[in-house]
Amino acid sequence: MITGAFDYHRPRSVDDAIALLSQHGDEGRVIAGGHSLVPMMKLRLAAPSHLIDLAALDELKGIAVADQAIVIGAMTTQHEIIADQALAARCPILRETAALIADPQVRYCGTLGGNVANGDPGNDMPAVMQCLGASYRLRGPNGERSVAARDFYEAAYFTARADDEILTAVEIPTPAAGHGAAYEKQKRKVGDYATAAAAVMLTLAGGTCETASVALTNVGETPLFVEAAGQALAGSGLDDAAVTAAVEAARAAAEPVSDLRGPADYRRHLAGVMVRRAVERARRRAAA
Repeated sequence: MITGAFDYHRPRSVDDAIALLSQHGDEGRVIAGGHSLVPMMKLRLAAPSHLIDLAALDELKGIAVADQAIVIGAMTTQHEIIADQALAARCPILRETAALIADPQVRYCGTLGGNVANGDPGNDMPAVMQCLGASYRLRGPNGERSVAARDFYEAAYFTARADDEILTAVEIPTPAAGHGAAYEKQKRKVGDYATAAAAVMLTLAGGTCETASVALTNVGETPLFVEAAGQALAGSGLDDAAVTAAVEAARAAAEPVSDLRGPADYRRHLAGVMVRRAVERARRRAAA
């Protein structure tokens, strides 16, 4: 199918984009890489009368890596995340996750902001951002605010972003030196959404896990930050009992539906498998 008719806008500043959103209300939608919105428009699941293209907004692009925080502009592409050496050195899970998104053609155009902002439970970066304790910078007609990734997702395709706000950047606390993190994703084929996936980050001291965070992709209406799974790992030696407790906490939190990727029970089981694998890889990386 082809999309319905719409007016195309290409603002030259974020303020201009916000003004257009405010002007057109429910009839206006912003577009970044377009890999989520355009297919929905072709299926007539979305029919905005006004498309507001953010591609010309250089102020929404770029990666800044500092000792305290990493800031990534919303229009930074997955390809640019993969290619940034400073980012890979300080937070390698971002490169690892970006490389698992779709295919190279999509990653050249698909943006970080688009991946985290639209509330698609199948997108990979939201769970990683929850795991990393990231926050999202939002700008609207009433100014700027910041929302934690763990508080941002409300239901499938519903988020804390107001209709007249634009997600401008993602801010991530720079992980501690020597941390270990991993993103494990099971999918049917290259480029597919996850059947189930898990992000894990650990810090170790003297063989003991000091801190741990765990989040899940595509086994609920939203990405799932599983606090109980991190608590099961923290303070332990990452022995089998602790890891099993984390796995069971993740399975208890998961609420998948049966679909073409498998029945709900299988996907819930697989979420635990992904947590166990991610914990093991994160542990090896933290110990290296």
